[in-house]
Amino acid sequence: MTHSANTVVNGLSVDVEDWFQVGAFEGVIDRGSWESLSDRVERNCDAILRMFAAADVKATFFTLGWVGQRHPALLRRIVEEGHELASHGWDHARVFTMDKAAFAADIDRARKVLEDASGARVTGYRAPSFSIDARTPWAYAVLAEQGYAYSSSVAPITHDHYGWRDAPRFAFRPLPWADLIEIPVTTAHFAGKRLAAGGGGFFRVLPYAFSRWAIRQVNTQDRRPAVFYFHPWEIDPAQPRVPGAPLRSKLRHYTNLDVMAEKLEQLVREFAWGRMDVLALREAQLATELAA
Repeated sequence: MTHSANTVVNGLSVDVEDWFQVGAFEGVIDRGSWESLSDRVERNCDAILRMFAAADVKATFFTLGWVGQRHPALLRRIVEEGHELASHGWDHARVFTMDKAAFAADIDRARKVLEDASGARVTGYRAPSFSIDARTPWAYAVLAEQGYAYSSSVAPITHDHYGWRDAPRFAFRPLPWADLIEIPVTTAHFAGKRLAAGGGGFFRVLPYAFSRWAIRQVNTQDRRPAVFYFHPWEIDPAQPRVPGAPLRSKLRHYTNLDVMAEKLEQLVREFAWGRMDVLALREAQLATELAA
């Protein structure tokens, strides 16, 4: 689809983790078993890269260091095809499960592996399960001290698994002394309530028309870019099933896997998309102008 020069360019992102690394299953899949499980992340990422190439869009791949260590060729392909490689931490440990020292070690370890494998500089970070929230604002100082330019780690909603309800809906500077900018995942407004509308399970489970409406609202009424994310395992209906997982987790994880790729193809063609680091530069400039 051809977009006009005035079209808002939204941020497109992929949280690169495998099916056994998701927060929904952390209570039933031991980290010690990961090496023995079916590794499907590279084949799924290759399918995503083909989809993006066909639609002529660029995106950001927030990648676990654990994945990058095992798939260096994938990281090089991501960078060679013009996408941004960013950090998703080491092994999907949520920020609130760590103290400052452990968090600093986690993101430092992940960044070194990603940069060494890809040959590209990593300047962006997304917390696993959007776990920078009201409990963990101290994480921003650690990110700034390590030289990160931006974070996209906040879901400004109320949710049983994650969320920072009182956080701003759009990009903000969390630290008065640093240039680091936070770019929350997209929410929409309806009847005075915030609705999660930035991708993931919400995009997979709800009708496509909801996401179209939400992104258009953000682009036209708010005049801001949307931030959208999904995971490689979401386009993989043949992935193994996890025995013993709670019913709610199973419903969230497996619903509509068979239609996700088709919906994504429609989304990436209907709207204008770009890398998160490019979006961060624009949002940082806007934040400076608003503060002046």
